[in-house]
Amino acid sequence: MITLGIATMALSACSSGGSDAADSGGRQNLQFWFWGAPPAHQDAMKKILVDGFNAAQNKYTLTVTFNNNVDQNVQVALTAGKGPDIVYGSGPSFAAAYVAKGKLADMDAYAQKYGWKDKILAPMYEAGTVDGKLYSLPNSLNTLGIFYNKKVLDQLGAQVPTTFADLQATMDKAKAAGLYASVTGNKGWKPVNENYSSLFLTHAAGPEAVYKALKGEIPWTDPAIVKAVQDSADFFKNGYLAGEDYSNLNFTDAMQLLKDGKSPFFIGPSLAFQFATDYFNAESGNVDDLGFTAFPNVDAKLPSPLWTLGSTASLSINAASPNKDGAAEVINYMMSADFSKEMTAVWPGYWGAPLKTLDANPDDFTGLSKQYILAIQDMSDAVNKGDFGYFTATFFPPATQQEMVNIDSVWLGQTSAQSFLSKVESTFKTELDKKLVPPIPEPAAQG
Repeated sequence: MITLGIATMALSACSSGGSDAADSGGRQNLQFWFWGAPPAHQDAMKKILVDGFNAAQNKYTLTVTFNNNVDQNVQVALTAGKGPDIVYGSGPSFAAAYVAKGKLADMDAYAQKYGWKDKILAPMYEAGTVDGKLYSLPNSLNTLGIFYNKKVLDQLGAQVPTTFADLQATMDKAKAAGLYASVTGNKGWKPVNENYSSLFLTHAAGPEAVYKALKGEIPWTDPAIVKAVQDSADFFKNGYLAGEDYSNLNFTDAMQLLKDGKSPFFIGPSLAFQFATDYFNAESGNVDDLGFTAFPNVDAKLPSPLWTLGSTASLSINAASPNKDGAAEVINYMMSADFSKEMTAVWPGYWGAPLKTLDANPDDFTGLSKQYILAIQDMSDAVNKGDFGYFTATFFPPATQQEMVNIDSVWLGQTSAQSFLSKVESTFKTELDKKLVPPIPEPAAQG
């Protein structure tokens, strides 16, 4: 009954293949379905994106609908040949599954018109292609690292960790003091797991091994990758991912606990800056207590710092939309430094446009927005040097990505790292044969 209700809402919210009716001013309507962001962020999006776009041209009227069931609603609508003009998804893997079904439009002509290939980081542009054609662009860069509470570190007599041994030592101190070693959790959203599968593939197996596996040059059961998955399981079993509360916490809970001094660390994605704004801000007088740094390498031989390269979401055009030109114009509006800077100033963590050069002066920002800009610029520099790993939701084919979400089966002792990766390997081979693996950017040589 719940699924039926979602389907009914999705189909009743869209016309036959898009928003083809004109408004009272003669403009064509454009629909963009988005997740149910907090009210303050919804207001920012309405002002900066909706009002900004609508005022910048006179052909279209953009409307954004917010709903936490957006992925399910999009799935139902696209399957029926309906849905929004601009398709929001969880990443290129999400988009690739719909490309195979003919539900997303080829965006090559728009890429040429707007010069996207020239201005967007090559790995991020290529990740949205299937058989050489562009079907999605990321709305923002996303990486993985460590949020830390400076006051808690001071209380523990610890420094910001620069080595994996330093990190473990500080987390052990926290546990001895009755604190969480770190806070995070997958309550209500199991795909949180892939943050940590991605993290250990980058910092334990290393980008070169993962690159070769994604190219089909080595199996996913390669010893370096088996060890990385086992390292993640050992990390979990040591209580380093919120201990027994991993399944009882979400990112909002984690930021609350970090703010309350219940842990020195929150290990997670940079998109979590958006949750941090509710707890570390000028009004509370604690905005300077929060820091963000790279996760240290488990394998000390890897180059440092390494950043896991990913995106927060994907933007595509509905193949059934009667207003594809308008949908492309909206996406292009978001692929600009000006839009990224304006959104980041009020909503850090979600709008770091994947530009080759994000022309932004960190000193023009304050608080967490400044920290986020610095993090994104650091990651962009790393990408240009080749010092990056691969976020599963961005670079893995759809079914393989879903298998990596199940890494908690190893953490909980339900299967071994070897058996888990044997299943990953079987799934990946099928997708590799079907040419569902996106183009994989090559990392720098690791020595």
